[in-house]
Amino acid sequence: MRSIVPEPAALQVIRTSTQLRSVTLVPEIRLHQASEPIGVWQRTEQAVGRTGLDPPFWAFAWAGGQALARYLLDHPEVVKGRYVIDIASGSGLVAVAAAWAGAAAVTAYDIDPLAAAAITVNADANGVPVLAVCADILDTDAAASPDIDVILVADAFYERNLAGRVMRFLERGYARGTDVLAGDFGRAYLPRDRLRALAAYDVPGLIGVEDTDVKHTIIWAPLSHGGQLAKGQGDGSGARGH
Repeated sequence: MRSIVPEPAALQVIRTSTQLRSVTLVPEIRLHQASEPIGVWQRTEQAVGRTGLDPPFWAFAWAGGQALARYLLDHPEVVKGRYVIDIASGSGLVAVAAAWAGAAAVTAYDIDPLAAAAITVNADANGVPVLAVCADILDTDAAASPDIDVILVADAFYERNLAGRVMRFLERGYARGTDVLAGDFGRAYLPRDRLRALAAYDVPGLIGVEDTDVKHTIIWAPLSHGGQLAKGQGDGSGARGH
């Protein structure tokens, strides 16, 4: 497990493959974003000199991340003054939003070194402190740490094994009273029967990475919760973005 100081090669990939621009649903935040996935994937493999790399999830603002970031800025009390972790962080959008909303400290985890570099670069671009860590913590006891108040995750339910590991991690945190929020439009392995809706946003501008331009995306929390999210924030009506 290590925090990331972006290496020159990583910075070169990020800067040549993306443009720094506002996020559609969260224009307060700017990210280094690519216009389409194949080109940035090819350039990344060329830059590092090998094939078979993970897809460049870090180069896009996915629907769940946009919705969850919007929710945090609309409801800053969820994270203000609290210790937050963002897992499978990708670009760091959700982590940046948590820091922007006033979290006491934010740590963003991703297994891709380029993602961790992008998180650091994106946090710097927005003038907020986020600690980017390149590590897989899903099978650890990190979720049960008393130092963590809030666990955030978005767009992580697209593959069966990963979704199961993510949900078990979230449930370990939930069991000790940690607040948990997930952003997802309903990917194949989202465990809807173990979650409740807090808010909904229509996230536009996704045609380059999804099958439709607009995704109706939900902010989810566990069905019952002992943390502060249970206090008046679970009727499912929430906020609706357009």
